[in-house]
Amino acid sequence: MKRAALWAAVPAAALLLCLGPLGAQVNPPAPPASPNPPAPAPQATALPSPGPSISPAPALSPTPAPTQPPIAVQPAAAFVAVGAEQTLRLSSVLGTITAAIANPALADVGVDQAAQTITITGKAPGATTLTVTDQRGVSASIPVRVAYYAGTIPAEAAIRITGDPASPDFIKEQAYAEAMRLVQPRPGAQVAASIDEIRYDKPLAQDDIASVTVPILLQGDQYFTVEGATRVRVENMAAPKIMPDSLMVSDFPEKLTENGVLFAQDLQHSQPSRFLYFHYNPPGQPDRRIVLRAQNLSPEPAIVQFITGAGGPDPNEMLTGHEATLRFLQHLVQNEGRVLVIPGSTAINLAEQPLPAKNVVASLLQLRVLNGSTVHLTLFAQDATSPPDESLASTELLSGDHPHARGVYKIPEFHYSALWNTTDPYLELPIGQIPLPNLMQGEALAGDYGVLQSFVIKVQNPTAAPQPIAIYENPRGGRATGTYLIDGVLIQSHQVPPFSRYKVRQYVVPAHGFVRVAIQTIPDSGSSYPLRLVFAPDDGSVAPGAPGSPIY
Repeated sequence: MKRAALWAAVPAAALLLCLGPLGAQVNPPAPPASPNPPAPAPQATALPSPGPSISPAPALSPTPAPTQPPIAVQPAAAFVAVGAEQTLRLSSVLGTITAAIANPALADVGVDQAAQTITITGKAPGATTLTVTDQRGVSASIPVRVAYYAGTIPAEAAIRITGDPASPDFIKEQAYAEAMRLVQPRPGAQVAASIDEIRYDKPLAQDDIASVTVPILLQGDQYFTVEGATRVRVENMAAPKIMPDSLMVSDFPEKLTENGVLFAQDLQHSQPSRFLYFHYNPPGQPDRRIVLRAQNLSPEPAIVQFITGAGGPDPNEMLTGHEATLRFLQHLVQNEGRVLVIPGSTAINLAEQPLPAKNVVASLLQLRVLNGSTVHLTLFAQDATSPPDESLASTELLSGDHPHARGVYKIPEFHYSALWNTTDPYLELPIGQIPLPNLMQGEALAGDYGVLQSFVIKVQNPTAAPQPIAIYENPRGGRATGTYLIDGVLIQSHQVPPFSRYKVRQYVVPAHGFVRVAIQTIPDSGSSYPLRLVFAPDDGSVAPGAPGSPIY
């Protein structure tokens, strides 16, 4: 029998038994030995054993859209001055850019699509937000602050000074003063500048020029900080020393209770003058300012030279007067001053000195008209909040209850020379002892305040042995300070009680020899003069400048 016929004769159930697991193929059984085999016993139909379970494939989620890159802005915040512009640069933007400012009253916005930049123009102070959006719909928010600059700093300035030579400290002082005069801070802004930050360290000879840089910082909470510097051209103009013909004094009313004119006088071309003022702003009064104004009465320009030494403001009247004398003497010996051109029929301020309540101010000046006609001087008090160049409401002089000196005095300087032997009685030099008559209606000048006292003393030793001597100060009126130039050396005295006696300077006069002593001094305003300088043998008391001595 053919194999195909045999497979056809196999029951279907038996065929299933020949199959293994699902999908597996089993070899068929061997053919029977006899052509007539016995019929198989009936049996239950067997099911194939189950194969390994197969889980259905999970459904695939949609592919997420890629994250859009954010818009980058440089800088990340805008700080724009009123009237100025700031440009922001964008990156990671696509297509057309739009920009919207939350408060259009504060700033305008312009977009440059090609350059991908935004320009903000400040209009008014305040804070707002700028929103930038590109064609994808991606946005960025930029904080914007608009404010005024704290003020303006001049880039350049020029001044003319005198000095033989002008010291570095004086040059820095004048350059600083000119920069401060020209700087323009906004209301409420602070000016941060210091003479100590100015780098200049050499004297300036006559007819020479220097350039001095003054660093300045302007700042305020509501403003943008301004940092810069003013470069000041300093010209040292050759000019002879001022020899004053008179002394002007403003010490009345010494205690201020109102604003107004304190002193007024003409400065003639041929009559240089020294000018002293001393005023006190008591408690309970508003903060004030003292202003010295020079008015050119001619239509032609006038050139004015002046030397000044200011003291205060300070609550200590003796210290204030001492500071004024000290600074004036230092500038006077070097002929260090300012030269100003006053246009025709114009007024400028020579001095502006703050005077808060409970404080004293003092100043010594020496003035002359180098070229031009008469210049009218006016000293007045005003509120500290008033502009220094405001016009005067009245030219009438203020008055007060307690008489003090106000007027013009004919003797601005005393000159005295003498020969003193070490074997002679003590030599006493009185200072501030002779009251000076007033050329105007008013009080005499007691104490000689503002009067330069010059002494030249030749000390001679007739003996065969060296003789130690000393110069003593001896106040005769009340407590006093002292300021002396002795042999070109600055010597100062703290306040000392009346009738005390302290060494100011000491010498050893050689046998049969001599020493020459030159003294210049001006009584310190605020101190009680007269005072005596006494030449006498050295008594062995504490040396000048040693512990226990008021001299320094």
